Formats: sequence, structure tokens, C-alpha cells
Amino acid sequence: SSNGLTGTCQIRGECDANGGIAYGTCSTLTTQSVCCVFVGTCGGSSSQNVTYFRNSGYPAPYNGGGTCSFSVVPQDNTICQLRIDFTAFSLAQPTGDGVCSVDNMQVLYGATRLPTMCGDNNGQHVYIPFSGTTAISVQVSTTPSTSFNRVWNLKLTQIPCTSQFKAPPGCLQYHSGITGDIYSFNYGTGANPALNAAMSLTGSRQLASMNYGICVQRAAGRCTITYKLPAADPYAFTLTSDVTMAAAGTLGTAAAGLQAAQCTTDYLIIPNPVGIANDRFCGAGLAPVTSNSIPFVLWSITDANETPDVANRGFHLLYTQNLCAVAAG
Repeated sequence: SSNGLTGTCQIRGECDANGGIAYGTCSTLTTQSVCCVFVGTCGGSSSQNVTYFRNSGYPAPYNGGGTCSFSVVPQDNTICQLRIDFTAFSLAQPTGDGVCSVDNMQVLYGATRLPTMCGDNNGQHVYIPFSGTTAISVQVSTTPSTSFNRVWNLKLTQIPCTSQFKAPPGCLQYHSGITGDIYSFNYGTGANPALNAAMSLTGSRQLASMNYGICVQRAAGRCTITYKLPAADPYAFTLTSDVTMAAAGTLGTAAAGLQAAQCTTDYLIIPNPVGIANDRFCGAGLAPVTSNSIPFVLWSITDANETPDVANRGFHLLYTQNLCAVAAG
């Protein structure tokens, strides 16, 4: 649309009747065809292709409390998934033990479970399969006694079953592009201001009780994928242990990384890593890893106890899809 949002091309009268807002035209044949943008807030519902679910007063922050729900009704049985893009999302941080008990977002009535989320997730996305034609409810719950400048603007897109953008089964996230970035939920460059309960040490930004698949759409002529850490961020892979106790100069390097049987609580699974005997990675560092498993996928797992994981932030990976080898001759 003319304001940069995604809309649906509709006749002006149809847009008005459906409760949309016209932002520019979408056809060279008639000025009656408009780019119709749909925006809703607490208590609303939509069956449109794309809808924006925002906090009350957005873009101003929300400092109230309670549960704010929005329902997405699939247009018909040809719609398979709901894609949620976190164009803006900032709720209170989890406790120092990684639990979203102050604020949280949940998605209900889909065919799969979305892990409970909170904190900072700008730029993230998730795919939730519809359960038949049952509406999916997106719920944001906040605690009024905790003062925080909460903001959310969620782009809700209905994905047809035949769409090239439909995520494969088991993929909570589905990235495209030959190169890109993958972040754990609530990853950030700053520490969680909350302390963990048992030891009153710097808490974890890493969210507890996660178990989900992250997929990358394979590009033509690409047969392997390499994951590595950004050079300027030593906290880009801090999944387990007390990060503050890492030996000088080792944080973010392979020397601080752990593998295999050492990874039992919080870890990434990178299947079929080339030249490595195991597929589990944890600790506070990671060397570049190349996977030849197709489709391209990795799994993020955290347990329910983040108390021992002092000052952890999760992960930020850079991925590159590599060209297939060309046979000699």
C-alpha cells in the first residue's frame, strides 16, 4: 500500500464494507480498486488475507494489563497456515529463569503448539497450521503492576495450501534466501535485567521450554548449508552454563562450545554435520558447521530450568546455502 503495509486489492465499496482502510490504488484499469489494509486490536477478528493486530494506541506503547485477543478465521478449507510476522514486538523480559510470567503471547486453537513467548522479538516470524476451518486466537497477556512500554504490531497472513510460501511440516520458522540470519526468540545484545531465583545472578534471555524446527527454503543448485556466528558478537551462541565464568577470550569461540552427551538441557540439533560425529551443540561458542541434510532444518530445544544458565542470550546464526558440487568431466 502507499503507507508500506500489505493490503488486499478490493473495490473501494467492498473495502469500506469490510472495515478496511484504502491506501492507494492497486489497478491501472480503474480507480475504484484500492489497496485495502485491515487493522485490528483487542477483541477483534478477521478473515482477510492479511491483517495487522496491534496494541491499543499503537504506535504509542501500551502500559495496561489483562489479556488482549484477536481471532483469525480461515477463509475456507484451502487455507492451511497462519504466518505471524513480528513487525514490532516488545513485552517485558522473562524472569531470570527464562519464564514468561510477567507478559506473554500465546497462539491457541491451531493444529500445533506455539511456545509461550515474551521479551523482544522484532523481525521474528512463525507459522501455525490451522486445524481445519477453526479460527486461531492470538493472545497477548500483560501484568498491569509491572510498568513497561509494551508494543506489538503483528502481521497475520493466511497461507493457502498451494502457496510456494507454505512452510513444510514441523517448521515453526521458514526462512528464504541464499544467505540470512536466524535468531532465537528474545535474542538481544543486552543482558536480562532480572536475576535468577536460586543464586541472584544475571538472568537468562533464553526462553524456557522451547522445542521447535527452523527451516530454510532450499535455493536452486544449493546442496549444503553452513551456519556460523557473527564476528562482532561474543554472546551469539550462549545456550548453557554460566557465561560470566567463561575463560578470557573464549566466549563465542569453539573453545567454549560443547557437543554430544554434554548437551542435555538446552541445545541446537544440526543434522548430518560434515566432518563431525554428532549433531548436538550447546555451551557458549560454536565453530562453523555445514549440514548436508535436505531439507535444510535445525532444531532448538530448551528445558524448563534456565536457572543454571547465567547471562545466556540464546543464539544468532548466519547461514549460507552452498552450491552443489559439480562432477568432474
